Amino acid sequence: MRTVALDFTRTGWITTYQDLGRSGTEQRGVPTGGAADQHSAVVANLLVGNPRDATLIENLGGELAFVPDADVLIAVTGAPAEITVAGSPAAGWSPQVAPAGQEVRIRGNLSRGTRTYLAVNGTIGAEALLGSAAPDPRMGFTQAVVRGSRVLVETDFRGFGRRLFGAPLFRLPVPVPRFDDGPWVIDVVATHGARSISGIRELIEESLYVVTPRSDHVGLRLAGPVRHPDGDTEIVSHGVPVGALQIPHADELIVLGRYRSLTAGYPIVGVASRASLPLLGQAGPGRELRFRWTDRETSVRRHARAEDEIRLLGRATAEAFAALGFATPLLRLN
Repeated sequence: MRTVALDFTRTGWITTYQDLGRSGTEQRGVPTGGAADQHSAVVANLLVGNPRDATLIENLGGELAFVPDADVLIAVTGAPAEITVAGSPAAGWSPQVAPAGQEVRIRGNLSRGTRTYLAVNGTIGAEALLGSAAPDPRMGFTQAVVRGSRVLVETDFRGFGRRLFGAPLFRLPVPVPRFDDGPWVIDVVATHGARSISGIRELIEESLYVVTPRSDHVGLRLAGPVRHPDGDTEIVSHGVPVGALQIPHADELIVLGRYRSLTAGYPIVGVASRASLPLLGQAGPGRELRFRWTDRETSVRRHARAEDEIRLLGRATAEAFAALGFATPLLRLN
């Protein structure tokens, strides 16, 4: 094991340490938090042989750049991005060796998504709060990576027995999502709250919604038509899941994210399917969204297929690394 330093020369609008969030904290009133695009975060870690829940770097907007002081194995996933290693183009959604002393640059395309993820083989030295490196600004735990930050990584990686990725030595079954130019379609499962607002399902399915600049890590605020319950009967505060479609008093639709409040007193008319949550995590201001109603069984099947793809990638990566002489990957297929 050795310690490698990554010296950051550029960071985005918001660059943070991140992971998949906290477990077992919501009963204490603390949101799970974690990467907005969990699919991209998991794939990035698997591509470098890490456990799927390992700490990595999440970059929101702007250009990210760093220089390692020793060879490191990295992967960049998330929104489509222009990536260079030592000035030469490099592929996203693929393992890459970043040579010592050479700059890695990642420039995302904000018209196609907002967040990129950088995973490095090994353990990134980041503080933890309630068992997670995920930031929680409301608790003063910002976890910011800024220009001039030195990120330390404990790693066993010392290169492969053969030169890697000059020409591809193998092809991995990487489940790369589509980031279309047109409106993104989000699958939604209806809730009992939809019954309290006449015609709300038809209105939402037929309408186009646009993410507004007031959106943040708590939720996406969408401009578009909504309806409110008849009468002024107060709704008892109730628990709200990640991905809930909520209609507040204002004329807007809110899709709650991983840092949402755990209870609310507004109507919940649906919940985005788990398979659609990563796409919502990439939606930034100006992004057009359409919603498509689905049933719970279909939603569960789509999520199960996505998990099967993740497990397949994990096995393929472990086998490929072993064939290249990297005998001690950190991979854990959980």
